Amino acid sequence: MSELEEGLRLPRLFSDGIVLQREQPIKTWGWAAPGTRITVKFLGKEYCSETGEDGSWTVVLDPAAAGGPYELEFRAGTEAKVVKDVLVGDVWLCSGQSNMELPMERVDLMFSEEIAAADYPMIREFKVPQVFNFHGPQAELTGGTWTAADPQTVLNFSAVGYFFAKALYERYKVPIGLINAAVGGTPVQAWMSREALSGCPQYLAEADRCADDVYVQSVQERDQEVQASWHRRLSQSDLGLNSSPRWYDPALPDSADWQWVDIPFEWSSVPELKGLMGAVWFRKKFHVPEELAGKPALLLLGAIVDSDITYLNGRVVGSTGYKYPPRKYWIPAGVLRAGENVLTVRAASHGGCGEFVPEKPYQLVVDGKIIDLEGSWQYRVGATAPDPLPPMTFFIWKPVGLFNGMIFPLVNYNLKGVIWYQGESNTDDPSNYCELFSKMIADWRARWQRPDLPFLYVQLANYLRANEAPTESNWAELRNQQLLALANPHTAMASAVDVGEWNDLHPLDKKSVGERLAVAARAIAYGEPITYSGPLYRGMEVQGNKIILSFDHVDGGLEARGGPLRHFAIAGEDGRFRWAQAEIIGDRVAVWHEEIAEPKAVRYAWADNPAGANLYNKAGLPASPFATDKSSL
Repeated sequence: MSELEEGLRLPRLFSDGIVLQREQPIKTWGWAAPGTRITVKFLGKEYCSETGEDGSWTVVLDPAAAGGPYELEFRAGTEAKVVKDVLVGDVWLCSGQSNMELPMERVDLMFSEEIAAADYPMIREFKVPQVFNFHGPQAELTGGTWTAADPQTVLNFSAVGYFFAKALYERYKVPIGLINAAVGGTPVQAWMSREALSGCPQYLAEADRCADDVYVQSVQERDQEVQASWHRRLSQSDLGLNSSPRWYDPALPDSADWQWVDIPFEWSSVPELKGLMGAVWFRKKFHVPEELAGKPALLLLGAIVDSDITYLNGRVVGSTGYKYPPRKYWIPAGVLRAGENVLTVRAASHGGCGEFVPEKPYQLVVDGKIIDLEGSWQYRVGATAPDPLPPMTFFIWKPVGLFNGMIFPLVNYNLKGVIWYQGESNTDDPSNYCELFSKMIADWRARWQRPDLPFLYVQLANYLRANEAPTESNWAELRNQQLLALANPHTAMASAVDVGEWNDLHPLDKKSVGERLAVAARAIAYGEPITYSGPLYRGMEVQGNKIILSFDHVDGGLEARGGPLRHFAIAGEDGRFRWAQAEIIGDRVAVWHEEIAEPKAVRYAWADNPAGANLYNKAGLPASPFATDKSSL
């Protein structure tokens, strides 16, 4: 029996708990047998239509004010479906890559109080299933439900999305709906339609290759087998897994075969481990007082490059298969012992760059008490691999696929606006990011038939180690491309250049990011006359040996936070940038270097990680990085 013969079918979005966009016509749609009379009842009104030859139907309801909960009734002939707990408020599409996808659960230690207080039945999220499609736009999602925020459910909400929604709800007291359509690792072209990529034949050719299901399946099966084979061979040759007793056994006797190292550390700092691909075992003995024995605990092991299996007293307590997530393992009651305990980590380096990432917590937290795990550990090589772990092919990252599978099914659904956090995966070649991003914005607006659809996005956070001298930077280039994208009307950019972490691609402070996006929304989407952006470079003039910089968004004035201005660099005729002195003069900044008599260009915060960049406006928003020798707004 076909879907059309099964009777009335609604889009996944139209399910209990739905949030509809207020003050706009409400488009409803679905499927039923051809020629069926469709009736929709909402807020005391009745609307009618009829299915077409293909069984599809559309009914547009009158705009409604914020409120609820209500019921929404659909009838096809004699069959009826009722959607309950319907709210009318503001709906925001949250899209991008991992820093948008990252859930509240990942930031629970930093924001435990906010999670405990997350009793907001009027804030709801619909998580779009992560599906790609290279055959064409999908008419419908494969799943998804609306979920209201409470201390348990909020753990699965987008952290940026939740803090954004919470700020708006507390400001306007209207229901806020989040549609979470984000996938880690994705470049911008994965979210673009074929039409938007029409001038990019290389991307369309890649999408066409992926339309061959046999090809996709064969690559996936090959990759899975190659990866499994690599790990299987490593395990089969691993002395730690094939000795008696095994190396995670707390009864394993001490041996001179085990060496000592201080954790955290880069493996390259130890000659025996430099460049090693394979498995290395690390053991640490620590003492637990009687009063803490048997209690549940939290084990924090920073971040480990690349993967790990962790044992406590011989029992597996956690495992992570890739390098990015912080190791946060919950120890159940009964595992900790009074007296000596043995913690063992089997860490695998997939490509020869193993590391226990520094400046992360390495500790065991028991009943509010901390047992420090930094310092001396024993280690021993379990097995080496002759070759690096082959990379996986992620088809979900390929051009067009996510637009077809995750964005197109949403385009009938009215929105207040879009928030977007993405760009990390385009830093390998940032040169055309503004062009691609602008095409995507224009295309999405055309799909939603909203040329003024607010589009608010995050400028990439600071990341990687800070440089001692001014240098070129793909991350800075990408941020500049994001700055240029502000030429698109009805957009705003929330800079995160001051809330990143050098040692984490996924910085934890998603609250600052979400709240800055909310400030931008208040201005762009809600029309409040407020300062919503940090200072943006506008122009320069040379006065003697100084360059005088002017800015937009200096409402209330400029300020240097935490001391004199830092992270300005200046260049003369030779084009070589050197750290410069800088001073705020009214609403402008003067930059100079005593050895450069004829300055030509200035750069600010131009680095992967511009640590210490401290130019803000009085609204507390950071200035965007810029380079006067690059394209500017």
